Amino acid sequence: MSGWADERGGEGDGRIYVGNLPTDVREKDLEDLFYKYGRIREIALKNRHGLVPFAFVRFEDPRDAEDAIYGRNGYDYGQCRLRVEFPRTYGSRGGWPRGGRNGPPTRRSDFRVLVSGLPPSGSWQDLKDHMREAGDVCYADVQKDGMGMVEYLRKEDMEYALRKLDDTKFRSHEVDSNLLLRSL
Repeated sequence: MSGWADERGGEGDGRIYVGNLPTDVREKDLEDLFYKYGRIREIALKNRHGLVPFAFVRFEDPRDAEDAIYGRNGYDYGQCRLRVEFPRTYGSRGGWPRGGRNGPPTRRSDFRVLVSGLPPSGSWQDLKDHMREAGDVCYADVQKDGMGMVEYLRKEDMEYALRKLDDTKFRSHEVDSNLLLRSL
């Protein structure tokens, strides 16, 4: 892993930066924090005495890195509030990723699908995973009333989702239900 954290990379390589970690953090703690977002390829923990520890976590699938940022940025971990973002690349002027300082980095599009029939236990992660069968999902959200919205990067993916995923079985971590789709 020598030099791994210094590689050029960013949003496309599945790597995330995790900052503001507690001083006694271990690699196993990081694995426990992030395993639910996808298969982890590597963890590089930088824990120099006297400095606040930080780490780089690399997922096999770059889409899982986006989910991890969304789910863990600003997360209270012990006495620390985690900062989770895509790593800055060489030559960047710093600043925050696209989503701004208080939110996750997001890509949005006009290729939206409205989803109904979600079970109360359905999460945005479950919905995003289900809808990925049709193409590249750049945004997913769910409401408590069983409604959700998914945005695709390409119009063709949205149209394919409307044809192929309408009235399909949706599995959340607790319940199965059938989804109904329409474009917005």
